Amino acid sequence: MPVFKTPFNGYSVKFSPFYESRLAVTTAQNFGILGNGRLHVLDLSPTAPAITELIAFDTADGVYDVVWSESHDSVLVAAIADGSVKLYDTSLPPQSNPLRSLQEHGREVHGLDYNSTRRDSFLSASWDDSVKLWTLDRPTSIRTFREHAYCVYSVAWNPKHADVFASASGDCTVRIWDVREPGSTMIIPGHEHEILACDWNKYDDCLIASASVDKSIKVWDVRNYRVPLTVLNGHGYAVRKIKFSPHRRNLIVSCSYDMTVCLWDFMIEDALVGRYDHHTEFAVGVDMSVLVEGLMASTGWDELVYVWQQGMDPRAE
Repeated sequence: MPVFKTPFNGYSVKFSPFYESRLAVTTAQNFGILGNGRLHVLDLSPTAPAITELIAFDTADGVYDVVWSESHDSVLVAAIADGSVKLYDTSLPPQSNPLRSLQEHGREVHGLDYNSTRRDSFLSASWDDSVKLWTLDRPTSIRTFREHAYCVYSVAWNPKHADVFASASGDCTVRIWDVREPGSTMIIPGHEHEILACDWNKYDDCLIASASVDKSIKVWDVRNYRVPLTVLNGHGYAVRKIKFSPHRRNLIVSCSYDMTVCLWDFMIEDALVGRYDHHTEFAVGVDMSVLVEGLMASTGWDELVYVWQQGMDPRAE
């Protein structure tokens, strides 16, 4: 299966919602602590197992996350360590990019999510403890959501309700928000330790998962969130990212500081159905393709991007 070597440490990987062979990868120098960053747009070869770089954009600071626009097939939004959110267009040369740099957050921007229902807006999560709502055409944010008591690491739009999103924070809570309401509509005290990621189930809009420094993943039903629906244990260190499958209701993929990518069926007793140990440093980015069932990608601090089919060995030639 194809592998791509990045010059810096990998942070995030996202498949294009428009082209089944295209993905974006964000990287940061010196493990994101200090130094430059780069956003890579990659294409999978239709014939040989190879990955080629379509275009790359250099930044003065690390790039922690990226999302594809759901309305323009060539537009990406990147989360930058200097607190900015930058918009890029792959149809334009690097010197014409970024299209825009949105500088409002007071600290590093760590997470992004694009609204796939309404397709006109996106969210940014920052270490300044806030979440901001933006549209592509406005130079300033529409709204800032401030309730978390510590860094917000992850945001996720509900796949069915265009006004509802969740945020995961170092304050050990997941908060559910409705952009039409003044404050959060639900607070889930999900873990004893920092929560690094959250995601909504793509088939049941009441199910949300959280991933924590406590090494666990918990699945919650927002109709009864006092106790989790299930707790997934199996990672040896903090769980960095989680993603519900776009094709199968019960499937979750996760990546961890234990250097593995894990696949879970949260409805069965032996929930861990796949473990991939291809990375040799922290695995910090993972995604599943919306367009190709079972196609997965991951990146990590070993400066490698892997793309593979579920059930296959990511390192296999």
